[in-house]
Amino acid sequence: MLLFGAATWQVLARGPVVRLDERISGGLVGAVPAPLAEAGADLGNMPVAVPVLLVAVVWALRRGARAAAGWAAGAMLLVPALVVPLKLLVDRVGPMTEASGYYPSGHTATAMVAYGGAALLARERWRWAVPAAVVLTAATGTGLMLRGYHWPLDVFGSLCLGVLLLAPLWWVSSSGRRRSSGRTPRRRTGPS
Repeated sequence: MLLFGAATWQVLARGPVVRLDERISGGLVGAVPAPLAEAGADLGNMPVAVPVLLVAVVWALRRGARAAAGWAAGAMLLVPALVVPLKLLVDRVGPMTEASGYYPSGHTATAMVAYGGAALLARERWRWAVPAAVVLTAATGTGLMLRGYHWPLDVFGSLCLGVLLLAPLWWVSSSGRRRSSGRTPRRRTGPS
């Protein structure tokens, strides 16, 4: 929460981190072939990312993990509910355009919550789910920066926001895993 607040404050105040952000972005744009960067950026499109989460939510519901499925769906619904007003409030101009509304990156937040939420729902069955979600989210953010669609700070802010949105799901899915594995926390019985 503090990192997201600090990033947002820097963008609003046009602080020193924003100036560094803009210098870094200049060196990133065009550093790889455009089709490769575009492919990464496209991973954050709603028609690409959200179906992955929907499949995981349905799978979790079929397994009886209603609370976790609800938190995952709720986190995804919160992405546009939070990102759109923030874009209007911050009104940051994009790297290669005079248009505004670039902070935070909606594509990065969508990717993180969709892939991260799906991974948290499926990690018990598929151990590779969390690393795959990290790779897909990183590819999205990197592609957005390399194409010049977003400043690095736009992507960073969305990653921080994604952590906030996924934290309740992580807690619910972790407590469910502890219950299903039969592990219960040990209680202290006396002074040590």
